[in-house]
Amino acid sequence: MSVEADRLRYAKKPFHADVLRDNMDQSRVLLWVKAEPFIVGALQIPPPSKFSLHYLRKISTYVRTRTIEGGYPRLSWSTWRHIACGKLQLAKDLAWLYFEMFDSLAMKTPEERLEWSEILSNCMSEDEVEKQRNQLSVDTLQFLLFLHIQQLNKVSLRTSLIGEEWPSPRHRAQSPDLTEKSSCHNKNWNDYSHQAFVCDHLSDLLELLLDPEQLTASFHSTHSSLVSREAVVALSFLIEGTVSGARKIYPLYELALWHPLHAETGFSKASKTFSFYKLEAWLRTCLTGNPFGTSACLKSGKKLAWAHQVEGTTKRAKIACNTHVAPRMHRMVVMSQVYKQTLAKSSDTLVGAHVKIHRCNESFIYLLSPLRSVTIEKCRNSTFVLGPVQTALHLHSCDNVKVIAVCHRLSISSTTGCIFHILTPTRPLILSGNQRVTFAPFHTHYPMLEDHMARTGLATVPNYWDNPMIVCRENSSPSVFRLLPPCEFYVFIIPFEMEGDTTEIPGGLPSAYQKALSQREKKIQVWQKTVKEARLTKDQRKQFQVLVENKFYEWLINTGHRQQLDSLVPPAAGSKQAAG
Repeated sequence: MSVEADRLRYAKKPFHADVLRDNMDQSRVLLWVKAEPFIVGALQIPPPSKFSLHYLRKISTYVRTRTIEGGYPRLSWSTWRHIACGKLQLAKDLAWLYFEMFDSLAMKTPEERLEWSEILSNCMSEDEVEKQRNQLSVDTLQFLLFLHIQQLNKVSLRTSLIGEEWPSPRHRAQSPDLTEKSSCHNKNWNDYSHQAFVCDHLSDLLELLLDPEQLTASFHSTHSSLVSREAVVALSFLIEGTVSGARKIYPLYELALWHPLHAETGFSKASKTFSFYKLEAWLRTCLTGNPFGTSACLKSGKKLAWAHQVEGTTKRAKIACNTHVAPRMHRMVVMSQVYKQTLAKSSDTLVGAHVKIHRCNESFIYLLSPLRSVTIEKCRNSTFVLGPVQTALHLHSCDNVKVIAVCHRLSISSTTGCIFHILTPTRPLILSGNQRVTFAPFHTHYPMLEDHMARTGLATVPNYWDNPMIVCRENSSPSVFRLLPPCEFYVFIIPFEMEGDTTEIPGGLPSAYQKALSQREKKIQVWQKTVKEARLTKDQRKQFQVLVENKFYEWLINTGHRQQLDSLVPPAAGSKQAAG
């Protein structure tokens, strides 16, 4: 949920402290770092050097002096383009990438997302697209925080030399072994990394939100600086919390403005500001682990068993979710070590969830529900068929994987020999370390697909599946990726029955691929006609049928499709799937 949406919602329904006032002595505020800005919003590459705190401070001062030109309190695309391209020397495509990434984090309605897609699809030139982009703006202070958290994936020379982080002098929570093993190399999904990042950079984050004159003074003494209400509202982009004993989650600013806490947070009714020193101290005191983060999901989440164990396998899939305790915007599903299995799910368990798929091998996984984000990491020789992904679909360190999905954004890093059949309104991002990447048009459907696309605000146009963006210079060679030749293209059939109205591939196929399918169909018809006119005897037909079946069986084994067919056999009575 965006902070702006929170502000409107709570303006109608204010935070009532009287419910807990009687239990104030027993209650305390608990704050945690939100996972989504890091999972979805932190690009998994080292940030541009110009995103350092030094330059962000300069940007903060610059935009505040250009209120009329669209600098503050909302930053227009044209102003950000001027700053990014003219002052930070970023390429225009990269400047737009960060701007659009942050804009996609806002909790827009599906109708608003579809309306924007329709606007873009009606543009006949790049100039028209740029004209429409100039109508966009984002919250200035939140955008500065967004740029700052890109430092999460900054490469540390010290770390690269010794292989691990040097301990911070500040107190840092230690993650349990289970999380260390599964998430230590992916900071975007490690809630301990999120908490450590905010704690280590809290002073910097607050300074970044100060007014220019306060920012100047802060270099001499932060103790005397005052933090505006707008700054605390912006910080709610990263931090939220609750009061112990209450079930409701509140944005940071609602809790900071709670009357009984004014002395602790340093809020002054007279000046409508917070004491920098007291606010920072209160935040550090209240910050705790994310109760809906990856670690909590792995430690105490509901364990799921979505499919029977295939005979001959030795590993049991580990699947956990927090949907039984987490609000919809905090849902997580973590899947690990799925081995030689076909797993399929379409249920409310997945709707709006952040999904992580980790270390799966030789498997077929179908997640046919509208998803918030998906990360696929360290998987091999597997096929993933996904429902519409509302924000980001990211693959890292995968080999020989096929992904079939409609998604808002695809990004890939350190993959080898992977194929992506996608429908996406943004350019696929080729990050570092990829080899032999193949892009192809989305080529399947299931009955609820168009309904799920509407729920996530994803349309069939524009579709940039064939126009990837190479973000890292090391991947500048054109041989990093290719577009699938039409002669190698086949449609994909999802082998499950469901209710719904979708009966064909949304948006159809590009003409070259449709033509290839039509030509192949004509060849089949000619072959069938030839067999029919051969006037085979009954024994010859039987012999011919056996020959064809043997060849087909041989092809199933050689391609690995035999495994998928075997795993689609329904489980025996008494081994039904567990409810999700």
